[in-house]
Amino acid sequence: MPRIHVLGNPDAGRGKGAARTDAAIARLRSHGIDPVVHQGSSAADSRRLAAEAVAARPDALVIVGGDGTLATVVDVLTGSGVPLVLVPAGTGNDLARSLGIPYDSAESAALAVDAAVAGSPHSLDVGEAICTDASARFLTVAALGFDAKVSERTNLLRWPRGTARYYLALLIELFRLAPMRFSLRIDGEDARVSDGTLIAVGNIRSYGGGMPVCPGADPHDGLFDITHVGPVGRLKLLRLFPRLLRGTHVQLPEVTTMHGREIEVSAPGLVVYADGERIGTGSARIRVLPGALTVLLPR
Repeated sequence: MPRIHVLGNPDAGRGKGAARTDAAIARLRSHGIDPVVHQGSSAADSRRLAAEAVAARPDALVIVGGDGTLATVVDVLTGSGVPLVLVPAGTGNDLARSLGIPYDSAESAALAVDAAVAGSPHSLDVGEAICTDASARFLTVAALGFDAKVSERTNLLRWPRGTARYYLALLIELFRLAPMRFSLRIDGEDARVSDGTLIAVGNIRSYGGGMPVCPGADPHDGLFDITHVGPVGRLKLLRLFPRLLRGTHVQLPEVTTMHGREIEVSAPGLVVYADGERIGTGSARIRVLPGALTVLLPR
């Protein structure tokens, strides 16, 4: 019988985490498996519990949460050889979307947990962003430029609550919009683009709950997809958003897509976010760690 550990984040998805942790445990017990259960009460606590679980060398570690939960433990999992089973319980669930894991129903936990028992192992690339003042690994998309500034502004605002705060931050940054003087190198060579509105470095295709900013990205190919949006005005940027939601923005002349294993970016005032979390400022060297994590998916 496989040895399974479960790490739950009860706060994920505005409370979905607790219910889906219970559902995952019940599903494992229906298979005759009595899992070791860990409940993280904070990011630091989840990281510590993940390290304890990995040290026990289980046959799989079931993580219940969203992209933010994974961001707190990806360092522990990378290179450990302990397979990950993801039970989506976040608000965006972009990694689950990319991997074809059901994420939008109460049955998601049962369907995902079945992979812990009889799933198929797949290698998953991990990104690593090294900034002037900090570094972190990530699984989804690294954002540099306008979208990172919106995230930064959202975190600085204390009012209003919920999604309204994000929209207020978006309006503020639209008002402050100005081209960034990017310096961009890909795999040691200067890129054919420079100044622009944003750069997205995608290990997977989407961020923000399904926005396919890097629609061709594949987390199994050892490469990043890079999307560069050139200098645009406020109205043109607003018109770009509906196309971003469909993934057709890459057809616009202002948008350039590229591929690479290592990206170097610098710009005055640069802020870097990945997996929705702040990484650092100043400059960034972003590299792919091919197949550094194993994920179990339903057969």
